[in-house]
Amino acid sequence: MTRLHVAFQGERGAYSEAAAIAFFGDSVQPLPHNDFDGVFEAVATGQAERGVLPVENSLAGSIHRNYDLLLRHELFIVGEVQIPIAHQLIALPGVTLGDIKKVYSHPQALAQCERSITRLLPHAERVVTYDTAGSVKMIKEQNIADGAGLASQRAADIYDMHIVQPDMQDDAENYTRFVIVAREPVVPTGEVKTSIVFSMNNVPGSLFKSLAVFALRDIDLTKIESRPLQGKRWQYFFYIDFIASQYEERGRNALNHLREITSYLKVLGSYPRGV
Repeated sequence: MTRLHVAFQGERGAYSEAAAIAFFGDSVQPLPHNDFDGVFEAVATGQAERGVLPVENSLAGSIHRNYDLLLRHELFIVGEVQIPIAHQLIALPGVTLGDIKKVYSHPQALAQCERSITRLLPHAERVVTYDTAGSVKMIKEQNIADGAGLASQRAADIYDMHIVQPDMQDDAENYTRFVIVAREPVVPTGEVKTSIVFSMNNVPGSLFKSLAVFALRDIDLTKIESRPLQGKRWQYFFYIDFIASQYEERGRNALNHLREITSYLKVLGSYPRGV
């Protein structure tokens, strides 16, 4: 049976890989990439059938780079999944807390474990890396005996490393929302979420009128995010998620109404709402 090729950013054991497995199952073929641009490129060129991208963390907020890339590329959101983020302090076998002088990880992971690091390792240096799982891989490959990485349980298993301290995250309610992207859209069933991006002329009441198209139809907005419109000072793109499908009457009418009052509108996709 042909395995579904799914691109993600990071090394094997990254949380994006865990999201891919949570969404597609264990039979997926993960394709790691160094950066988010590589994930988009892999899906756009057909190297991968799907891509998995983090867009929002419950503590740190939105991953703006991926919102910008969604606007730039002609890919569609076809699904979403939320996974808990549990950072483990991972080191070479035999290393103890007293041996650790440096803690390596992605800057968001370091920030999410700041209080725990300060309490357990008050004198440890924080070292920023490009990826959580990548920090563990580096520690193993370079045989760093005085360092530890912050990454997932899966990363410890993949690289045969030792968990010195479990659950380092300062807040247990730490979740990341990932979207699944593909070259073709889907027509979803059940409870559906739609993601869009739009811009409008900067005149009084313009944002109110734009949001009113959803309120008039009792459509629930689950997210609104603004990003600078490049080349136009103090003007913005607005990213919105709402609970309705572009293929049903209510959602279709809201989008048609929105097109009449905005200068730009792009539908990023309608897809089953994740839990």
